[in-house]
Amino acid sequence: MAVNSSLLFPPALSRRTITICSKSMATKNQIDGETSKRVVVCGGGVIGVCTAYFLAKKGIAVILVEKSAVACAASGKAGGFLAFDWCDGSSVAPLARGSFNLHRSLSEELNGVESYGYRPLTTLSLTVTEATPGSGGLGLPDWVNGPAKSPSTIGTTQTTAQVHPQLFTRKLLSTATEKYGVELVIGKLEEVRVESGRVDSVVLEGGRVIDTDAVVLAMGPWSSKFELLSSIFRVYGIKAHSIVLEPKEPNAITPHALFLTYRPAHGGEALDPEVYPRPTGEVYICGMSSQEEVPDDPDQVTSNPESIQVLKRVAKTVSSYLNEENALVKAEQACFLPSTEDGVPVIGEIPGIKGCYVGTGHSCWGILNGPATGVALAELIVDGVATSVDLSRFSPSRFSKRRGRV
Repeated sequence: MAVNSSLLFPPALSRRTITICSKSMATKNQIDGETSKRVVVCGGGVIGVCTAYFLAKKGIAVILVEKSAVACAASGKAGGFLAFDWCDGSSVAPLARGSFNLHRSLSEELNGVESYGYRPLTTLSLTVTEATPGSGGLGLPDWVNGPAKSPSTIGTTQTTAQVHPQLFTRKLLSTATEKYGVELVIGKLEEVRVESGRVDSVVLEGGRVIDTDAVVLAMGPWSSKFELLSSIFRVYGIKAHSIVLEPKEPNAITPHALFLTYRPAHGGEALDPEVYPRPTGEVYICGMSSQEEVPDDPDQVTSNPESIQVLKRVAKTVSSYLNEENALVKAEQACFLPSTEDGVPVIGEIPGIKGCYVGTGHSCWGILNGPATGVALAELIVDGVATSVDLSRFSPSRFSKRRGRV
């Protein structure tokens, strides 16, 4: 399947400030003869963009504020793996199941197969032992010709799929801007102003004030840098590394995602890297995660050379098609995954501030759960209640209750 890689950096979404319409235009969109709400969504990652998209589809006037560039952090550097039932047994299960199905319908709506590499795929679990003789084996794709054993199918084309996360996020936003009037502003959120217990406006760095009826804070790991949120709950960053390879023989790489138990030659604990072939002809390999301090700016995120070297060793051990002679390294990168104290995303209205909503803490399942989070927040903001998924388990009030404040 051919994916138009020029969509990776569409000119309309490059790093620049986009001038928004005047206040009179943005606040007086007419829907069935009534003046629509204005909502400011802060954060240009997958959660913020999905929320902006589904709000705008409901007729809301939406301004998306992004500090750096759309999908510049985890939403651009993640693997884009989707699973229907892998969260079963956890509180996230209804969100994940609903979002997996939403990804399928969004692909049909947005031509995701061609525009952002949506495709179902088979997912395998296998063990790879470094520096051990071996060459593929029964039940493995031909391109997995390293010392792999014990393969098992853990996902089928009915239960696992993938997207290119940056292409997906930017396609969703370009559709939202062109079709539904979402406006993008590059700027740093400084303050949410509250009057009589209700959101009144947001203030950007440099003093710009945007009046609004509601605000959605979808700031990923940078939620920890915003006092309004950090005073209620803690979001910390898990730094995950990845490399993107371009094999010389991309047609030899079949659509099989690999979840590895990888045993290094020097011994020690086994690693758990993941390998995702993409329909762009690339192969994405990730792993080597650790909790680290989140820098102030996404542009300051750098990869650790030692972690990158390990991933390169994984690549050449798994497949000769992915070694230095047969594959070009297109990217060596890292991103921060937003995680919470209890491992559950935070989605809902901030206690004590009407019109102030949050969506963060999705950890490694942000790309998967972005659409369902966006739909649920749009329902909550517009209709007063989320009907697609029960948000009570994700409410930020759970942290306040634990501290005896609510």
